[in-house]
Amino acid sequence: MPMGAFDPRQLTLEVLDNAELVVKNMREAVGSKCDLLIGTHGQMTTAAAIRFARRLEPYEPLWFEEPVPPENLNEMARVAHSTRIPVATGERLTTKYEFAPLLEKQAAAILQPALGRVGGILEAKKIAGMAEAYYAQIAPHLYCGPLEAAANIQIATCSPNFLIQESIETFGGFYGEVLKEPIQWQDGFIIPPTKPGLGIELNEEVAERHAYEGGVFPELVATPITGLE
Repeated sequence: MPMGAFDPRQLTLEVLDNAELVVKNMREAVGSKCDLLIGTHGQMTTAAAIRFARRLEPYEPLWFEEPVPPENLNEMARVAHSTRIPVATGERLTTKYEFAPLLEKQAAAILQPALGRVGGILEAKKIAGMAEAYYAQIAPHLYCGPLEAAANIQIATCSPNFLIQESIETFGGFYGEVLKEPIQWQDGFIIPPTKPGLGIELNEEVAERHAYEGGVFPELVATPITGLE
């Protein structure tokens, strides 16, 4: 469902039924061969998130991402304590100071720092270290493309509590062309680079030819969303 300026909201039974059916069909299709990750971008109230989570528990998702908006850690914790699905969050948080109470309240089992927002590689490494002490894992968030991905790969490689890396498929097409040497993959795994720094080099000429001119969050709606709208 689209994000809205009026989140969080309660979900209708029709929406819950449809979402449960989609997850059920996916689990039946893939069996135990892969994990299912449920992302909601904080669209639900606490009550709606708990109702939704209980429907999905039989299908064993790997995580329930941002079940409620991230600014209220107490409500995030209420969801986490009400379901056996691991709660993941953190893509909209900044610095270790916002992640520390998240861990203290046991509001998430998986942290998703976005290195382009959280404060860089050193800050992300501090967050990963804090998470390790709580047996929480990290799954670095990606919303910027291969440059942020390269920084994420550095954190993933040196963090024992790394879980999984978000990507834009395998960074082919433009995402490969914008780098002088694309990010390498093998059998579904990223091969960490061995060159200095982030291990990648931006192709400035390609970047200049693709200046972004679109809107910011064009999917964000400014009117209330109810039912299936």
